[in-house]
Amino acid sequence: MNSLRQKITFGYYVIGTLVVGLSLFAFVELRLIEQKILAGAKVYEFFDATLEMRRFEKNLFLYHQAADWREYAAFVTRAKQLLHDNPGEFTLLAPRHKIAELSGELGRYEQLMAEYWHKQENAPGGAAQMEAAIRISGKKIVTLAGNIASTERADLQSALGQHRMKLVLSIAVLIALVIVAGQVLSRMVARPLKQLEDSMEAIAGGRLAQLDICSGDREIVSLTVAFNHVMHELDLRQRHLVRSEKLASLGTLLSGVAHELNNPLSNISTSCQILIEEGDAGDPEFQRELLTQIDEQTLRARNIVRTLLDFARDRDFKTETLLLAPLIEETLSFVKGQIPAQVTVRREIPDHLTVAADKQRLQQAFLNLIKNGIEALEGAGEIVIRATRRLPGEIPAAAEAAFLHYGSCDTSRETLEIEIRDNGSGIPAAVLPRIFDPFFTTKDVGKGSGLGLFIVFEIVEEHGGCIAVASEAGKGTTFRVRLPFHQTNEK
Repeated sequence: MNSLRQKITFGYYVIGTLVVGLSLFAFVELRLIEQKILAGAKVYEFFDATLEMRRFEKNLFLYHQAADWREYAAFVTRAKQLLHDNPGEFTLLAPRHKIAELSGELGRYEQLMAEYWHKQENAPGGAAQMEAAIRISGKKIVTLAGNIASTERADLQSALGQHRMKLVLSIAVLIALVIVAGQVLSRMVARPLKQLEDSMEAIAGGRLAQLDICSGDREIVSLTVAFNHVMHELDLRQRHLVRSEKLASLGTLLSGVAHELNNPLSNISTSCQILIEEGDAGDPEFQRELLTQIDEQTLRARNIVRTLLDFARDRDFKTETLLLAPLIEETLSFVKGQIPAQVTVRREIPDHLTVAADKQRLQQAFLNLIKNGIEALEGAGEIVIRATRRLPGEIPAAAEAAFLHYGSCDTSRETLEIEIRDNGSGIPAAVLPRIFDPFFTTKDVGKGSGLGLFIVFEIVEEHGGCIAVASEAGKGTTFRVRLPFHQTNEK
């Protein structure tokens, strides 16, 4: 059975078969009891006929009336007929030799009564000596019939008791079998569904990228394949979104990069003009110094362009060990031209701290956070970039209470904590839980795509880290990024 539908149908058939089996069993038992009740009715009818027969026997002995003889004869005939027509019912309640004895005694009794009545008609009072024998025979018949009736009553009570016990046991067995069938169905049907539910929750929580359910059921397999296809398509589209956001960020960097390039180009141009004006008459040492400056400024301009090209180039995710302080400085150089004069950027990053990361992606995350901080300051204020190495269990719970956490971090290992804080306008409390949602933005139409912080979260999670945010309207915002710390990276 490689289908949930087949398993559920099979379960219905099993339970239905058990119910039908119990019903048939109860029907057979009730049928047997019914047969015993019918047999008992015949026995009791026979017993009543013998009692009536004895009653008219006594009347006949006392009054010697023909009417009593006729009534007696009718009941004797009825008793014989019941015994003759229902041998099966009687043999259910008494052995065959007892039935034969009863039949023989009934014949003997009838014969004695016939002789008695014949003598009484021919010579009244002459049959008195036969009454004792008739009474003995009649008593024996009643005793035998009574014993059979008593046996029938006890047998019926026993049959009812046994039927009650069998019915209770059958119901108990049925309940047990239904529970077993339910457990089997639960293992066969509910387990893959529970695995599917857990996998969905894991994907929703960002812990899985694809469904991997060990099930041979066609429905689960089809759903897994379809869902993984959807996840693959979403991943492709997300990468396109990341690239689009990166290109958008690249456009905003050009003005800052242009400013950075103007300085070395201006120095190169000035040095070249001096060399042209002095010509061959100039001081060789001074000319050598100018050429050295030209070479240094050329290298500076080339490094700026190379850094910009590295940031813009698409490549696979690849981690490398990077010094954090130069990485932050290089990232700040991208937006140096966009930082207003009244905005101060303070760095508190130890020189020895390193991080294992994809340089391009991590720079994009820091760049988005720094740009958000600059925009929140609205022309004046301070941005603080701080980095700290955190040991396992070192993070105080009180310091975490004000932060909303996104992603999952392994706090049992050392982490590298990078904090970017501004004292700008802050984020309203009603908006704060949604800032990492894709396409969510509070900016005016055309001024923001709503993908900046979503891309930050994706990049941080891609590096095995997590991100937290705390903000208060009018007092500023703090983003806290935690990344795995590798002992071998420390210098």
